[in-house]
Amino acid sequence: MSAIVRRAELSELVLPGQPLLERLYRQRGVSDRSELDYTLSTLPAPALLLGIDAAVARLLVAREQGQRLLIVGDFDADGATSTALMVLALRAFGYSVDFIVPDRFKLGYGLSAAIVDIAAEQFAPSLLITVDNGISSIEGVARANQLGIDVIITDHHLPGAELPAAVAIVNPNQPGCQFPSRAIAGVGVAFYLLLALRAALRERAVFADRQEPNLADWLDLVALGSVADVVPLDQLNRTLIDQGLRRIRAGRCRPGISALLQLAGRERSELQASDLGFAVGPRLNAAGRLDNMTVGIDCLLAEQPESALALASELDQLNRDRRAIEQGMQQEALRDLAAVIGELDGEPLPALLVLYRPDWHEGVVGLLASRIKERYHRPTVVFTDSESGQLKGSARSIDGLHIRDLFDQVASENPALIDKFGGHAMAAGLTIGADQLERFRGAVVGLAAAKLSDEQLQAVQFSDGELTELSIASAEQLRAGGPWGQQFPEPLFDGQFAVSTQRIVGERHIKMTVVALAGGDALDAIWFNADDHCLANGVGDRVELLYKLDINLFRGRRSVQLMVEQLNPL
Repeated sequence: MSAIVRRAELSELVLPGQPLLERLYRQRGVSDRSELDYTLSTLPAPALLLGIDAAVARLLVAREQGQRLLIVGDFDADGATSTALMVLALRAFGYSVDFIVPDRFKLGYGLSAAIVDIAAEQFAPSLLITVDNGISSIEGVARANQLGIDVIITDHHLPGAELPAAVAIVNPNQPGCQFPSRAIAGVGVAFYLLLALRAALRERAVFADRQEPNLADWLDLVALGSVADVVPLDQLNRTLIDQGLRRIRAGRCRPGISALLQLAGRERSELQASDLGFAVGPRLNAAGRLDNMTVGIDCLLAEQPESALALASELDQLNRDRRAIEQGMQQEALRDLAAVIGELDGEPLPALLVLYRPDWHEGVVGLLASRIKERYHRPTVVFTDSESGQLKGSARSIDGLHIRDLFDQVASENPALIDKFGGHAMAAGLTIGADQLERFRGAVVGLAAAKLSDEQLQAVQFSDGELTELSIASAEQLRAGGPWGQQFPEPLFDGQFAVSTQRIVGERHIKMTVVALAGGDALDAIWFNADDHCLANGVGDRVELLYKLDINLFRGRRSVQLMVEQLNPL
């Protein structure tokens, strides 16, 4: 059970007539109203991105000479939306462009030498453009150069000590880049390159006799990719997401996104960022996890609602299959950890957890790492066997431990232990030799223990305090106050309630009717994935709830609903 701690108000902000939002923004460190301006005019200039001028110059040559372009994508939602965005926009700009996505099970992540050879044979491109990958592709770019194929890298992942020898690298995290946001997703970097390219084409009067493409029409893709990749929501990302959400709510979105929302049972006009993260993103990601992301990209590229719905249905079924696989893996992992806990005989868990089973699904280990991290509040690395004979791992971290930098330190101090790695502060992937698991475990757990304090290893749930008005108006104000997400969290409140009714719905959910002990109307509340004790014994008559205030839409009727994140019997 996590401790509930109320957020401190970190700054002063004047928001006349909106005391609830004013309080929430202060608690999230907003210090000036300008930080809540989500108009496109607030976006930083593309020229601030190092390498963007060289990328645009090469793309201008490609258009003048009628060269063939190939987008090299990634097999997650950020990569899929980046790929679709680049294909749609570049075709609208007059380019000949195709795309390819590596098979994660055979070729692995990024622009490898093997995918360059396949690209050269199948497409014969003059220029490769990576999206959401490439910053670590030293060998892949070298192979492309050998074949006389230029490469432009667009990425947002952290670079290593050496950069690829590409004709241009556009990545805010590369050394020397002064772009004000290092949190932008891969799809955001691609969007910025397109902004700069369109400006250059406009200067050359390319659109004098044709309709100039409006890049804002594709902000639905940018919003989806940014939310699904769980990037920190600084002002730039909030702006891109807010603008994309507005277009989706208004019905101005890709038929594929509309179809995925339909299958997820989400009302487009009521869409929130969380719906992209928990309903659309997983369905899109399922293609890359279990099969091939091509079907996901085709869904986003589809122009007709009928074909989009057919492709979205394939993604929906893949997501059902993914959930079943993930549930089985979770049960196995929890049994393995129960055995570890038993052997510890009351001693605390290690500062970092390393799990391995040879038959776990390679495309789902990242999700398993996330679930275990959330349950035990420990950085977690999950390995499985790969087709190459090596162990492939995926890691998720907690606040206070930069997991990609940790792997970098492990690799530096233990040569030949890690074959390759990459990622972010909170998520990373790696490959090690099949006989290196215990050596890796010893090295990484020891380093994590040295970096994390006992306090950092204690799970904490932050609350925005009590909410006195539990009404539709309050819920609508909270919705309008977003977008909420990573490092700009959706508001959570705590309070004490009497429970008048309770029942189990589905397999692990508890539906309740509650009344605040301070007084008020009876309210619906639902606790998804309730804990085992409460499922078996009930929640009791009085409870402390940590909850989100939401609006339940059922048969056209809107009512207040509490989405329970944590429940403590009183």
